[in-house]
Amino acid sequence: MEIFNRFALEAARRLPNLPPDHPCARLHGHSFQVEVHVAGPLDPKLGWVIDFADIQRAWQPIHTALDHRCLNEVAGLENPTSEILARWIWRHLATALPGLSRVVVMETASSGCLYRGEDETGADAPA
Repeated sequence: MEIFNRFALEAARRLPNLPPDHPCARLHGHSFQVEVHVAGPLDPKLGWVIDFADIQRAWQPIHTALDHRCLNEVAGLENPTSEILARWIWRHLATALPGLSRVVVMETASSGCLYRGEDETGADAPA
């Protein structure tokens, strides 16, 4: 079974690796929606996978680090695409949420990224 919490982030960014005439190369803001999914067995006594409060507690440092910030100024987010942001969030949540199964980053109502930890078993995995 899988549960999730949805969170909001207001942040600015620019994508420095794009051509200067691309709109995303300029500083701009997003009202990001982020879903944090946790999968696991249903606890027979409690009737849940994990307490939503545990997900919210794990999210709080992420929110503090990213909300109302320029993402380019956050270590590891120098090129803050939705893909890199989703992976960054995963890496900052994985220890606190062992059942973490996906991170979804929506940068607009119709555009986003879903990350399932694909890069976490190789050389890029955090120490």
